[in-house]
Amino acid sequence: MLRSESRIITTHAGSLPRPTELAELHGRRSRGEEVDPDELDAAVRTATDVVIAAQADAGIDVGNDGEQARESFVTYVQHRMTGFGGTSDRRLMADLAAHPDFLEINAPRLARTKVSLMRAPAAIGDVAYRDTGDVDAECALLAGAPFAETFMTAASPGIVASAMENRHYPSMEEYVRAVATALAVEYGAIVGHGHVLQIDAPDLALERHTLFADRPLSEFLDWVELVVSAINDAIEGIDPDRVRLHVCWGNYGGPHTHDVELAEIQTRLYEARVGALVLSMANARHAHEYRCFHDRPLPDQMALVAGVIDTTTNYVEHPAVVADRLVRIAGEIGDPTRVIAGTDCGFDTTAGIGDIAPSVVWEKLRSLRAGADLATAELF
Repeated sequence: MLRSESRIITTHAGSLPRPTELAELHGRRSRGEEVDPDELDAAVRTATDVVIAAQADAGIDVGNDGEQARESFVTYVQHRMTGFGGTSDRRLMADLAAHPDFLEINAPRLARTKVSLMRAPAAIGDVAYRDTGDVDAECALLAGAPFAETFMTAASPGIVASAMENRHYPSMEEYVRAVATALAVEYGAIVGHGHVLQIDAPDLALERHTLFADRPLSEFLDWVELVVSAINDAIEGIDPDRVRLHVCWGNYGGPHTHDVELAEIQTRLYEARVGALVLSMANARHAHEYRCFHDRPLPDQMALVAGVIDTTTNYVEHPAVVADRLVRIAGEIGDPTRVIAGTDCGFDTTAGIGDIAPSVVWEKLRSLRAGADLATAELF
């Protein structure tokens, strides 16, 4: 995994704006409607070329394909794996349920989504990975990309199992481990193509106020331990330094009043055999949690991709704000070479429902670069 002894390098958490036409195609495909595969493939390739160029122009060091080939960060697995069908009944986040007036205000935005994560397919049979054709094609989209390093995202077994309801396995643990076994194929393929693997695991924080909203904290912490164990099994044999783990509390601009504290899950995240954690540290609910690293130091073998750009607001962070955040975080980590500047989450995690105007996304990434440069001048 790329690190630097002389400056703060930049990356982001994965998804980038999709063109409206591509989002429409993904939406139709996710609903089971007929889509011309050649038309979809051409749209994906064009959109990927655009986001690769835009990342490079913004000064991103470690870039990706912007997830243009996927309908969402999690439900894409229904096209690559067996066992999914029907419709899940996903529980609403506790903070949103507590504020129905917030939902009313945001109804127009929610109505335009092309892919529903609240009504995702469910597990109705044995889950298994079909073949690596899709992931191989997606990895190939990054061939020749002008980055110092490339990464590719993949869903965690926990977010698949929590977002895509279990209607087949005798227990949730069996479901999680079956999904992990299937996803191990994808994880291995990504690393085999020379990319850093980013495992997207919002479930390790988000599910506290979703699946486990009315259950004791201890049960949620057991869930975190289960998922981390399943991830470790799935990446067995992969160099930990080629894997980073992304954890967040849900990429939406809601109240987040029911979020679990980072301090509650932090040491359990350290059990993941990965080279870096990717954490939300810019949004108004979690920006203070850089202090957690004082009492629970980051393991020596890990780096931190610190979210210093909020992906739920169209405010563009001033470079000085970005720099201040990075300097504070590096101070708690104790070593600026282990800090990478990133974003809290993706900018278009589900096709058609991004909170940020595409032009603003690129402004934010340019500010990320400028802020990282300011922090470099102070830290190195």
